[in-house]
Amino acid sequence: MAHFSIDELRNLGISLPNNPKNIQISKKTSLYNPHLMAFGDNIRIDDFCILSGKIIIADFIHISAFVALYGGSNKGGIEINSFSTISPKATIFATNDDFSGEFLISPMVHKIFCNVKEAKVLLNTHTQICSNATILPGVVCGKGTVLGAMSLLKNSTEEFSIYAGIPAQKIKNRSKNILKLEQEFQRFLSRNNDMGGGIAKNEA
Repeated sequence: MAHFSIDELRNLGISLPNNPKNIQISKKTSLYNPHLMAFGDNIRIDDFCILSGKIIIADFIHISAFVALYGGSNKGGIEINSFSTISPKATIFATNDDFSGEFLISPMVHKIFCNVKEAKVLLNTHTQICSNATILPGVVCGKGTVLGAMSLLKNSTEEFSIYAGIPAQKIKNRSKNILKLEQEFQRFLSRNNDMGGGIAKNEA
């Protein structure tokens, strides 16, 4: 798989760490308005993903093939915090049209005839979005959230909880053992000094 070089990413206007490490973004990824994007270290974005608008990605993130992230402008945006993953064909919207019939719908129509709404989507640490799931604008995924395959998430979630369905509802609690594993992993990094660092993120 061919990846963008660090220089290529910087030339696109993407904000990167001062000394970026292990950033693997497929050249088959489509990047729209990349000057609104910021990436941390140890991230991988696979083939045929679409990233559009304001998107902030922290450290140790994997975005699988065919994922679509629509961040919109600075009014909205998508923020993905560390140790999160997004599985194939999942979609996150931080922007949405008005389907009431009171406005036109199309990016090809002047904005004065449309009513596009934007609201930030936040994935806190250890969020896992499964295949073909959809997240709508304004959602905050609490730390440790899992969203099951084929689910539609309209509302914010509790920490360390598993959600599924259309619309998604909480089905069970999730183990917090991943926090212990994260600490062990960070100690491993401090001993090996070959990965880590990046842009810091504040959780909700």
